Amino acid sequence: MENIPVDVDLNQIPVILGTLSGLATAFLMKLVGAFLLWVIGRKLINISIKIIGKAVQKAEFDATLITYLTNTIKVILQVILVVAILGFFGVETTSFAALLAAVGVAIGAAWGGLLANFAAGVFLIVFRPFNEGDYISAAGVTGTVKEIGLFVTSIDTIDNVRNVVGNNALFSETIQNFSHNRYRRVDLVAQLNHNVDYRDAIARLQERVSQIDNVFTDPQPDISILEFNLAGPVLAVRPYCNNDHYWQVYFDTNAIISETFGEANYPVPETHYALRKLGA
Repeated sequence: MENIPVDVDLNQIPVILGTLSGLATAFLMKLVGAFLLWVIGRKLINISIKIIGKAVQKAEFDATLITYLTNTIKVILQVILVVAILGFFGVETTSFAALLAAVGVAIGAAWGGLLANFAAGVFLIVFRPFNEGDYISAAGVTGTVKEIGLFVTSIDTIDNVRNVVGNNALFSETIQNFSHNRYRRVDLVAQLNHNVDYRDAIARLQERVSQIDNVFTDPQPDISILEFNLAGPVLAVRPYCNNDHYWQVYFDTNAIISETFGEANYPVPETHYALRKLGA
């Protein structure tokens, strides 16, 4: 194999090395500048977010809404900072903006459900169908709202089980808010024997149920005949109370029904049938 002679001008080597050194120094300076820009920019963003947070707190905005606003503004400012750093390196920012928009569309298509939950969370904050601490029933879950998040809402059921529900599932269905109104009705029934005077039973229950702790006197408990069955009249027993005392009133009313009928020596309800011979 023949050796190919290479003509190298040794006098050019210092020039080449100087050029490379200059380029490396310039790149290093830009890198240091970009790092400083990132650090300073992050600090300015954090300061801005704190100022905005204090401003909206003074305006007595809801805590969850404050989280939405500050997080959204923080993300936008960080994107602007990244674009500025790329521009500092000479990257065409208009092309980057177009690329970012395309990426956003792709992510939006892939994470449609997640974005739907985010949008639903915004509407939950704006329209306020419930607040943290309310007792609600929605999306097949009944319990106390513990946290309204960016994408999900946490609900603790009465048996102390944490349920995490997507905001879109909550907002797209009927929401029952048991804590919104001042009082709630407890619906119970009391079975009477055919031989019991229902007027006496109603009078006794009206007096005793009204004495139960946390039962409202305005409106007064509703006690009247609901229906008749083979065992006799069925009374509707409906006291009113605050939602916080619902189960206490529920159980106490059941106990009062049993005690009242026992003290009155009412006969046990029995199913009665009338039989007759064919042709009689």
